[in-house]
Amino acid sequence: MSIELISKIVLIIVIPFVFVAIIMPFICELALQIGAVDMPRERHIHTKPTPRLGGLGIFLGFLLGYMLFGTHSSQMNSILIGSFIIILTGIVDDIVELKPSVKFGGQLVAATIIAVYGNILLKEISAFGIYLDFGIMAYPFTIFFILGCINCINLIDGLDGLSGGISSIYFLTIGIIATMQNKFGLEFVLSFVMLGSTLGFLVHNFNPAKIFAGDSGSMFMGFMISVIALLGFKNVTLTSFIVPLFVLAIPILDTIFAIIRRTIKGESIAKADKFHIHHQLLNKKFSVRQTVCIIYLVDLLFAIASIIYVLKDRYLGYIIYGVLLSIVVVFVLNTSVIYDFKGISKNKEKE
Repeated sequence: MSIELISKIVLIIVIPFVFVAIIMPFICELALQIGAVDMPRERHIHTKPTPRLGGLGIFLGFLLGYMLFGTHSSQMNSILIGSFIIILTGIVDDIVELKPSVKFGGQLVAATIIAVYGNILLKEISAFGIYLDFGIMAYPFTIFFILGCINCINLIDGLDGLSGGISSIYFLTIGIIATMQNKFGLEFVLSFVMLGSTLGFLVHNFNPAKIFAGDSGSMFMGFMISVIALLGFKNVTLTSFIVPLFVLAIPILDTIFAIIRRTIKGESIAKADKFHIHHQLLNKKFSVRQTVCIIYLVDLLFAIASIIYVLKDRYLGYIIYGVLLSIVVVFVLNTSVIYDFKGISKNKEKE
């Protein structure tokens, strides 16, 4: 890797990082002035009112990075328009708390713009000698994928530094893979710009947080994660589809667990509760910082497995993925993240 390339990557990361880190205190003041404040509630971990407009700072860092390092295209136009809709929807929700249907409507419009106007689509995929062309179904598949990523990050945003840290790991991983594969297109620039922006936010968001991402931040980070993943689907192989999903293993698994858990209980899948992965770790008497660092570590291991799988040894990647997924199974069986398996065992012993 040349010194020139390294210098460029450092600049793409550092400039948004410094900018976001500097402006975030002003965003905090703005949030307090307009009432974008997260008040402590029964299911919340924090105990004092906290500004929740961090997404605005991340978005401004993204815009600065794009203006300095990005190039104009219809795809980029769609990303800018979609991200503006997402951030606007999130900011309004951070202030007045929109109905879920209204918030979903904003997400849907943004996702549709990416698919229809930007033509950033999951059109086809090939694996194991099988080739699939999604045809017209590429549009709903793509929109569903974007919505899924947005809500995965939104759902796991429950502890100081959690969503920002997981997103940073994702952007770093995709940036490394793009660099090592000599892919210096839009996904390369966006990955490192977003990495700098989210790290700048984490300066103020890591426990004890001075500001939260809010829905503006979690939705925007999820949106950019999905867009960068879609931009990497150009080689239409299963690898390009699976790898980004494995890097997001923790938020994806947490979302799946929540859906299964609430379905078993006969509750709405949109109902909030205190049984997420981070809640289970807190119940094990880990502190907030320890819990977040444990999740970072597991997510980093999935990211390293993805890098090894793509760039080095596919079979070693399979082995690491298998070990990590086995750890997840053990975790599930020893917590109530899906169902209280331990409680069932105790009841049978009593009988």
